Amino acid sequence: MSEVSAPSMLSPKVLIPFMLTGTIWGSTWFVITGQIADVPAAWGVFYRFMLATPALFVLAAVMGQRLKLTRPEYLLALGVGIAQFSGNFLFVYHSEQHITSGIVAVMFALLMVPNAVFARLFIGEKVASGFLAGSLVAIVGVTMLLVHEWNAAPLGGNVGLGIALAIGGMLAASIANVVQANPTGRGVPMVSFLAWAALFGTIFDLAYAFVIAGPPQVPTTAAFWAGTAYLAIIGSVVTFPLHYNLVRQIGAGKTAYNGIVTVCVAMLLSTLFEGYRWTPLTASGAALALVGMGLALRSKQAK
Repeated sequence: MSEVSAPSMLSPKVLIPFMLTGTIWGSTWFVITGQIADVPAAWGVFYRFMLATPALFVLAAVMGQRLKLTRPEYLLALGVGIAQFSGNFLFVYHSEQHITSGIVAVMFALLMVPNAVFARLFIGEKVASGFLAGSLVAIVGVTMLLVHEWNAAPLGGNVGLGIALAIGGMLAASIANVVQANPTGRGVPMVSFLAWAALFGTIFDLAYAFVIAGPPQVPTTAAFWAGTAYLAIIGSVVTFPLHYNLVRQIGAGKTAYNGIVTVCVAMLLSTLFEGYRWTPLTASGAALALVGMGLALRSKQAK
């Protein structure tokens, strides 16, 4: 995609979905912790997209988008579905069993890095000078946060495993972000494409849950299903079409900067409800992460 033809980051059609997706996703990190407290993570992921998938198909139909895809489009939807709606979320849900949701969100704020690399490799999207320097500053900040997490291990789990799983989720999400913006993906109506991708991902999630976690465990609490509905409708059906449209409009690298908003919301919720304790190390790390991402964003805008 040409930088010249990309709309301004400050135009309403970019800024509104950019801020909205970042804010909503910042809240979903915390809601996920409630889901994995009631059922195995694999079933939590399946229930989320069991609700989101039919809603996406209904939305596509209401919008008048074609539901039938070509063979290459089905194959692309399959790949994106496995990466985004299975790999990404399975990694994330499992990671939150070991490290706090705020830290996972901070790690995902660095999605700009693999997004920029994969976009360059797969679709020839150029990276502006200065991006790497800002990203390195952000990585230093996140590393400081992870050092604290490693030492504190507030959930009593395997912090190293949690970090590795979060990285796996970030890479899966990045691949899905980038490959859907190829010429084949751009020819498919967005919501229709995401509906099929979610369906393929949900089928994989179901099979994975049976193999890994055994027969379905169906919670009966209203809180669980309210949280699942929020994740499915607000955190998926509302946000993913907005997010993927941004990727097509302004590029995968720039779109990932909504992680700055996500981090602010997620860390606030983690502090309020998960007992996250700030120290000079974590405060400095968070500041560096945000400054680094801001520098990277500025360099992209100046291009």
